[in-house]
Amino acid sequence: MNVRPSILCPIDFSEASSGALRYAAVIASHFGTRLIVLAVEDPLLTEALDLGTGVVWDPELCKREMRQFAAKTFGKDTPGLAALEYEVAVGKPAPEILRVARERSCDLIVMSTHGLTGARKLFFGSTTERVLRETTRPVLITPAHDPGPFRIEDAKRLLRRVLVPLDLTPASLHQAHVARGIAEALSMPLLAVHVVEPVRSRLAAKLHSASVEANRRAVAEDRLSEIIATTPRRLHAESLIAYGDPAEEIAKVARDRQAGLIVVGLHGSPLLGPRMGSVTYRLLCLSPALVLALPPMHLETAYDEVHQRGRAVEMPRIPVTAMARTGV
Repeated sequence: MNVRPSILCPIDFSEASSGALRYAAVIASHFGTRLIVLAVEDPLLTEALDLGTGVVWDPELCKREMRQFAAKTFGKDTPGLAALEYEVAVGKPAPEILRVARERSCDLIVMSTHGLTGARKLFFGSTTERVLRETTRPVLITPAHDPGPFRIEDAKRLLRRVLVPLDLTPASLHQAHVARGIAEALSMPLLAVHVVEPVRSRLAAKLHSASVEANRRAVAEDRLSEIIATTPRRLHAESLIAYGDPAEEIAKVARDRQAGLIVVGLHGSPLLGPRMGSVTYRLLCLSPALVLALPPMHLETAYDEVHQRGRAVEMPRIPVTAMARTGV
């Protein structure tokens, strides 16, 4: 039996989560997917309410507040407002978000970089960080200051260009394929970037650095050209080689080229499970763009599929990358 694709959008009733909810609603409305809105209550507060007032906490009260929040976010007469599904959980936010996403078979999580408790972290909220470190599902992360779009046309105008930073490992093929699908569906240019990091070693002084750097650049250009060659011409796909710190260079390119969406990969460990890499973490701190974070695939599987079939890895069944199949 086919399960209808679904999106999970956690909210904490902040302005930042309001923007994330608008992005989630635009995606869900365009592709006809379910949109599950989740609020997580602190167990200490629910118990304190019971002990302090004698009133037993009722999740229906929270759902009523969620409906009011949604009405304020979209307007009471917005079509599809009644189709939103509301769910309330009690516990720590990040584990509950991941649990609900798993149990409800959600294909995508949409959440803001910051929330009501975001001030405790210098750059972005602790809940978002924990979700990114442990997620097995793609996460679309929206900037706290972004009010979000009301229509798909607004999203196109805000995003302008899709940027995909590639480290040229086998996982890059899957990452590039997802970015290409989004760019194709939204009719936006695609920019693939690889950052060559400086060689930091005492042995570097003994080598002919100019020839080493030239060779590294040549290899990177060849690999990027192979990836860009599979992209339809109408996307005006480009490739770019940069030098320096990866996170800083990617953020700089995103600003200079007006890329509103960055598609990045989350590195993982076969023993510890998915973990957010340092480049992804710093990129989220530095860039004001939306970031679509893709959880790690099994690299050997990805490598085999690419080389045995002679084509890019099939996209996962998530609403964002479904753009490649349905179009706009």
